[in-house]
Amino acid sequence: METYLRILAYARPYRRYFPQYVLYAFLAIVFGLLNFTLLKPLFDVIFEQVGPEELQAYSERPEFSFTIQYFMHLFNYYFLEIANAYGKFGTLVYVCVIIVISVFLSNLFAYLSGVVLAKVRADIIQGMRVRIFTSVSRMHLGYFSTERKGDLISKMTNDIQEVENSIVQSLRVVFKEPVTVILYFAVLFFMSVQLTLFTILLIPVSGAIIGYVTKRLKKSAEQSQESLGRIVNILDETIGGMRVVKAFGARKFVQQKFEAETGYYASVNVSMARKYELASPISQFLGVTVVAGILLYGGNLVLTNSSSLSASEFIAYIILFTQVLNPAKEISRAVSSIQRGLASARRIFAVVDAKPEINEIPAALPLAQFNDSVEFQNVGFAYQETPVLKGINFVLKKGKTIALVGPSGGGKSTLADLLPRFYDPTEGMITIDGKDIKSLKISDLRHLMGIVTQESILFNDSVYQNIAFGMEGISQEKVEKAATIANAHDFIMKLEQGYQTNIGERGTKLSGGQRQRLSIARAVLKNPAILILDEATSALDSASERLVQEALAKLMANRTSLVIAHRLSTIQYADEILVIEGGQIVERGTHDELMESNGLYKKLSQMQSV
Repeated sequence: METYLRILAYARPYRRYFPQYVLYAFLAIVFGLLNFTLLKPLFDVIFEQVGPEELQAYSERPEFSFTIQYFMHLFNYYFLEIANAYGKFGTLVYVCVIIVISVFLSNLFAYLSGVVLAKVRADIIQGMRVRIFTSVSRMHLGYFSTERKGDLISKMTNDIQEVENSIVQSLRVVFKEPVTVILYFAVLFFMSVQLTLFTILLIPVSGAIIGYVTKRLKKSAEQSQESLGRIVNILDETIGGMRVVKAFGARKFVQQKFEAETGYYASVNVSMARKYELASPISQFLGVTVVAGILLYGGNLVLTNSSSLSASEFIAYIILFTQVLNPAKEISRAVSSIQRGLASARRIFAVVDAKPEINEIPAALPLAQFNDSVEFQNVGFAYQETPVLKGINFVLKKGKTIALVGPSGGGKSTLADLLPRFYDPTEGMITIDGKDIKSLKISDLRHLMGIVTQESILFNDSVYQNIAFGMEGISQEKVEKAATIANAHDFIMKLEQGYQTNIGERGTKLSGGQRQRLSIARAVLKNPAILILDEATSALDSASERLVQEALAKLMANRTSLVIAHRLSTIQYADEILVIEGGQIVERGTHDELMESNGLYKKLSQMQSV
């Protein structure tokens, strides 16, 4: 119940629609109810059941009062007027016309209530989608190392869809159908208290059986959504790694993996369908059983004159009661469906409730510019209790370049990720101009930095939008200037639509060197005070590397830079080189100083020169 109410909380901004929906739904129910209450006078005409006493009672027009009795008296007054003027056939026409009008109004108001509810439903789902996306985008990078991307995508798409199809769709049932049942039973009580009490005694048995079936749905629903998340993950990994799949002849392996997971998903859904589909026939069977009981019990009362109901009233009562079965059936189906939606909602809220490890303190300080230095003071970092960095100390002065080199897995990229607070150190402190970066506004801190990584992160959009990514109001002229500095303008102009050319998912329509130069152009346009380069040329061929190196040299001119280098020949110009091995700085100095020390740096340099 708590999860269901939490979903409904997303409807609070739209509660202005609620009175409108209630009015339309109530009128739809009232006119729908009127359709069947008019069956009694119809049967009275057909079976000639209107007696002289009844005719005399309704011969005078009633005075207005907002009561059921007034509207019944008014209807019968005109009923009698038409009967006297046009006879039985005219009376029959009158009743049929009123029924048609009532049906039209009932459906009109049902349509209007549905439109209002559709608006609320769409807004609720939009709110949930935005909320989960906001939560995911706020998470620290470590969160995406432990969570499967496919499962996150499944939660933001399939689970949200399941919530919409089950829980939010049930909003209509939650209000309209119970009110329908209540109003119908009110009329049934009005017609015969004795017979209605008999029916109420039978209904709880039906409810108990359906309730047992719906409880069985919960576990299957959770298994189904978890399996669907794994399927999306397999698809994402296979499509993204298709080159490797084909190169290693692993198609059969991934095929078997996919078939096994989809087979499990299918079996879980079949099991869930058995339980879900059981609710409707059970409610239908029990409903018909109740009707049969009413026919038997009520028919005996009428035949033995033990009931106040006439034959026509009893037939109208039976028809009216059968209409209670439809909303009751809808309620039972909705309760079953809600169990599936609740399983999806719990998965969604698990993401929404996850707390990002990188948080901004309430009184965070603004940081307008970078003036002096960045300092790492005895910095250490451990990932899930596994040490990655230990005792890192260095000072990066404004306008200087520090290069990080060393064997793979030594912690170089992690060290660079600490500066923009993608992670926080578990020991020590990082300062900018003497201020702990944890005390600064995260947006201001990251605004000072530009990052170019080994993998060019591009988006399925135009060249222009990729260069101007995250920056508003950027002119074409500024974008072109940045691209020119990054040695990208010439190849961009050769593209089919120039700067408006779509580069495909992750820039797949471009070569590696072209993608990297777009990333550099993006950093040039941002004009960061501090530049972080993470092996920006290690994946390029010689020709592309030369162009990218030229672009990087322009970008780094007179700029504070922290460079992670795979090819040592590219960082000989650095003001200081830090050699990192096993999470520690094992050597430091200029290129010439390190080559003279006969340490790890010289060994690495000689290995690359062979």
